[in-house]
Amino acid sequence: MLRWGIAATGGIARTVGHVIAAEHDMMVTAVGSRDLGRAQGLAAELGAKRAYGSYAELVRDPEIDVVYVATPQSHHLEVAELAIAAGRAVLCEKPLAATVADAEKMVALAREAGVFLMEAMWMRFNPLIRRLQEVIASGEFGRLRSISASFGFALPYDPEHRLWNPALGGGALLDLGIYPLGLAQLLLGEPEVMTVTGTLSGGVDAEAGLLLSYRDGARALLDTSLLSPLSTTAQVTGTLMRADLDAPFFATRRMVLTSPDGEQREHLLEPGDTGYVGEIREVRDRLAEGALESPVMPLDDSLAMMRLLEDARLRVTDPTGVPA
Repeated sequence: MLRWGIAATGGIARTVGHVIAAEHDMMVTAVGSRDLGRAQGLAAELGAKRAYGSYAELVRDPEIDVVYVATPQSHHLEVAELAIAAGRAVLCEKPLAATVADAEKMVALAREAGVFLMEAMWMRFNPLIRRLQEVIASGEFGRLRSISASFGFALPYDPEHRLWNPALGGGALLDLGIYPLGLAQLLLGEPEVMTVTGTLSGGVDAEAGLLLSYRDGARALLDTSLLSPLSTTAQVTGTLMRADLDAPFFATRRMVLTSPDGEQREHLLEPGDTGYVGEIREVRDRLAEGALESPVMPLDDSLAMMRLLEDARLRVTDPTGVPA
């Protein structure tokens, strides 16, 4: 049994915790939070043996193999650092950290200690996203020319909500924009030029539009927002084929491939087959072979994404031109 400790008790901790608990060869051993009562509540829900009122206590539990860090990104480094020091493997929610400096420190600590670390970018483990990669790699897609993707919703302003709170790494880009950017990174790599426009509201990047240009002429047009209900779909085009990913594209359950003559092939996700399942099984499989990182979600890709996100956030300006 792969034994997990869950750090935090929010919605994503609950969702992934239930996925872990449903696997026949995994279990949630303990839950940690700064609020012991909340930790006890989630532990009972997931069938975990123990609950702790601090993350330091959680990572010291000798019956934990992996710590899943599900705190706001502003606390990712703090918790991951404790887990790595205790010799626990770490699955850390996306984005890997709140800043490039924090992400670089986390990766350096894991590599120096010889401890497994992976960013929990579940989009990369969605079976339809992986199928799209296979089609592109086969040459059937032709040369990849463009990607368009958006993710956004209208979230009423609340200074206490983590997405509106600058101290918690709030804003659209880190939490939502990472998905459109992540799709472009996965399929096209690192851009040669990135153009960014956006809006500040409440002290955070409330919306952003990005145009990524690549050396071979390919481009990605990406959009994210806390102010508008965007389509949350994605379209990927090549010289021989187009792929349309149903919303939400990062967890899509339907992909349609269209050839130049209009012929369409529909691909549907099998029931119960989600990116979360693939994500935690990837941790299991890599630990079983003694690997320190995942080839599906390598740490260098996580660091490159943090640099893109930080660069984009710095370029978002308000109407008077004051940098975010």
